[in-house]
Amino acid sequence: MKNDAPRTVRRETALERDDRNFAELLQELRVTQTGVQILFAFLLTLAFTDRFASLDQVQRGTYVATLLLAVVAAVLFTAPAALHRALFRRGAKRRVVDVSGKLAATGLCVLTMAFTGSVLLVVDVVLGRGPGIAAATGTFAVCCGLWGVLPRWIRRRMGRRPPPTAPQDHAPQDTR
Repeated sequence: MKNDAPRTVRRETALERDDRNFAELLQELRVTQTGVQILFAFLLTLAFTDRFASLDQVQRGTYVATLLLAVVAAVLFTAPAALHRALFRRGAKRRVVDVSGKLAATGLCVLTMAFTGSVLLVVDVVLGRGPGIAAATGTFAVCCGLWGVLPRWIRRRMGRRPPPTAPQDHAPQDTR
């Protein structure tokens, strides 16, 4: 069943749309970055606990891989701010928005792997390798389902039509 509710037409210039899209993206990144920071802090402190010495090679490898994935996710989620700063007032807002969206999507993929590795490590240490693999598989499936499959499913149910746009304003545009 498709949603036949009328779509709202925004009366905004291309630059205003880019500004709004970038602001919305930054808000999304604030939410995801909190999760990355908490995960990264947990992983950093883990190596300095007494129990860390008792980890086997697989657990240590999982730890290092997960720590590095958390770092990469943090870098991907902060890259849009650095990109914006480097290209500020150079007329590149559309490109900043496009590239930042790709960085955020890649960050979610990497964060999925970091969450999966973290769950694998903790459940492996607490309950054993089999339950750890099962919990990690479930974590991976939930992240992929909610962050990948669900949005695509909703988009498909909404139809393939792009939202209507307002007639373009021919006023001079700021070239930030």
